[in-house]
Amino acid sequence: MTRTLVGGGGRPGTLPPQVIAILTAELPSLAGEIVEEVRRSVPEYARQAGMSAPAAYQVTVEQAIAAFLDQFSGGGDSYARRDELCRELGRSEAYQGRTLDALQAAYRVGVQVAWRRVASVARERRLPAEVMTRLAEALFAYIDELASLSVEGYLEVRSSADELPGDHRRLLRMVLNPGAASGALAEAAAAAGWAVPDTVTMVAMPSGARCVREAMDGDVLVNLADAEPHLLIPGGYGPERAAMLNRALPERRSAVGLTVPLGEAADSLRWARRALALVEAGCLEDGGPTLCERHLLELWLLSDGPLLDQLARRELGALVAMPRTRRMRMTETLVAWLDAQGNAVEAANRLRLHPQTVRYRMRQISATFDRQLADPAARFVLDAVLRAYRLRERRPALK
Repeated sequence: MTRTLVGGGGRPGTLPPQVIAILTAELPSLAGEIVEEVRRSVPEYARQAGMSAPAAYQVTVEQAIAAFLDQFSGGGDSYARRDELCRELGRSEAYQGRTLDALQAAYRVGVQVAWRRVASVARERRLPAEVMTRLAEALFAYIDELASLSVEGYLEVRSSADELPGDHRRLLRMVLNPGAASGALAEAAAAAGWAVPDTVTMVAMPSGARCVREAMDGDVLVNLADAEPHLLIPGGYGPERAAMLNRALPERRSAVGLTVPLGEAADSLRWARRALALVEAGCLEDGGPTLCERHLLELWLLSDGPLLDQLARRELGALVAMPRTRRMRMTETLVAWLDAQGNAVEAANRLRLHPQTVRYRMRQISATFDRQLADPAARFVLDAVLRAYRLRERRPALK
């Protein structure tokens, strides 16, 4: 893309170094002000779903402002990072299923905030009118260029999504709709030339995930335009499908649901989305595609956070009053003892302690948890609550 921002076919000219230094000093606070004003002024971004990662947006704004100032200083020969960030904004709008109106409104708000700041600084520092004119012309032309880059990213995703025929999109919606009639699904599948499978495996992807459609098997149904992108793999998830997914999803983060009968596809997708949320929360490790079949216990234990909190208050309430250090010590000892099925020697090996130390601690713990430890059903609940908290918090069971 050309870098002509002001008439004349070249750079917008240079500015005195002291002017560039003055404007550069405004960059961090200006970027934050732009992001906040966009969130305040544009309804789509005022909602959490509209701007789920404010820090990422601020980085984009900072990069754009820095690149703008570089043009005046003679630096910034490479615009690759800035260009990609702007295109990613456009892609994000497309992935969220929105039009470009919100993003274009955000650009308008951004340039207004930027110009107000420049004008204020110019008045305070008494910058020459010639400098102000040059900055104004360059700034408004620059915003047009950034908006064009975002449009490129938006159209890139939309054209990719459009590669999926309309009848395939309808098929995917029908499969995920438990109320869809089997006859209607069979008829739609025949019209699309899609063989109805007995079983399916759903895959959940994060918002904004890149997908290489050319690398996807022809029988896979994909929805990239949804706020929560997903795809359907006919049949199971074996090595060949895994290799395909790795090629088709370069960023690798995704969650693969269980292979289920066709009528239970919505359940497979729900579990996959839950697993993906646990990865993003740090409860499950992000090792490329996360397979639900390897994390069934975690998905079950963490399926209802508020209920888990209620159980913790009932089962572990006695630990709350303890000092933090003692609470951590008692908790890790109890977990090891339960894992070792009451064998103090094995629990000591897990904790790298002397067995007598474990027995001493367990005598203290038994005074508090005597009922739970004596009753098999209560002991199971206690064990489940401790395991769930260890997974969810990735730190001692109680904070």
